[in-house]
Amino acid sequence: MASTLSAIPLTALLRGLPRRPVLVGTLAGFALFNTVTAVSSSYAVTFGARVLAGVMGGILWAMLVGYAARMVPVERRGRAIAIVSAGITVALCAGIPAGAALASAFGWRTAFLGLAVVAVALVGWVLWKVPDFPGEAATVRVPLRRVAVLPGVRTILGVTVLVLVGHQAMYTYLAPFVAFAGMGRTSVVLLVFGVGTVVGIWVTGVAIDRFPRVTLVVVLAVVAGAMTVLAVSGGPGWAPLGAVALWGAAFGGVPTLLQSALVDASGAGNADAATSMQTTVYNAGIAAGSLAGGLVLEGAGAGALPWTSLPLVAAALAVVVAARRRAFPARRS
Repeated sequence: MASTLSAIPLTALLRGLPRRPVLVGTLAGFALFNTVTAVSSSYAVTFGARVLAGVMGGILWAMLVGYAARMVPVERRGRAIAIVSAGITVALCAGIPAGAALASAFGWRTAFLGLAVVAVALVGWVLWKVPDFPGEAATVRVPLRRVAVLPGVRTILGVTVLVLVGHQAMYTYLAPFVAFAGMGRTSVVLLVFGVGTVVGIWVTGVAIDRFPRVTLVVVLAVVAGAMTVLAVSGGPGWAPLGAVALWGAAFGGVPTLLQSALVDASGAGNADAATSMQTTVYNAGIAAGSLAGGLVLEGAGAGALPWTSLPLVAAALAVVVAARRRAFPARRS
């Protein structure tokens, strides 16, 4: 929640500052607040530290894509964003189990100290290897409200909402769906999805700079197809498990493709402001999708989950197909 609420206002506040000091300061803050969490014995202090760590996370989410876009020529922008997205995806997939294992072996305080140590190491790496970029001068800075109405930006944010709500409504409750459908062990299904996601990120990184529009259309069509297969088939076998693998592979590329489209629509100079909006929309979509899936699960049962996701993903696909001039052109201008 802290990331969702803080991304837009803090990104706007920090837009005029040089980029590397902001990145270093954010990582240092993340290290500090995780250290406070590790040593605190007060609930109020711990709660405040977690909120502020979430704020640091919101700033990082908003600025990393724009940073990557400015580090490379425009013809390699998509691949740079794919690399950043791959790091985020691997962190999401490996971070929770790694943290749980560390906490189980050495205690939860050690897990937070480990996060602080990693953040400090990243500060050193940024100072050593990452180039600096100037902030946006006040005289040329585009206000947030004008960034939001740039051609294509609102369309891309709308597609982001549709895809995230559709995906999360199903993914959050994959375990009860697997049990309902008789697909076997949830851990195996999640592993298949995770491996598919990694493969999808790699394929997207290869294709995104040459065929951004076609790639996005294909991956959304594959997600819609996978939801259809899961809706109509059940039980053990290759069909539902294959659908999960394809779903993971297709969805693995979606964040990169949408982030790249947003940077193209807003321009690299406005990327931080635009991606701060996408960070908020992304996290709101996750929350809304989890809520919607929970309501469907309680009211209609696990079998209705893919039917809930399918129309949302199909609607996102229809918008992408229709918005070929501004939001999702075939080639970068």
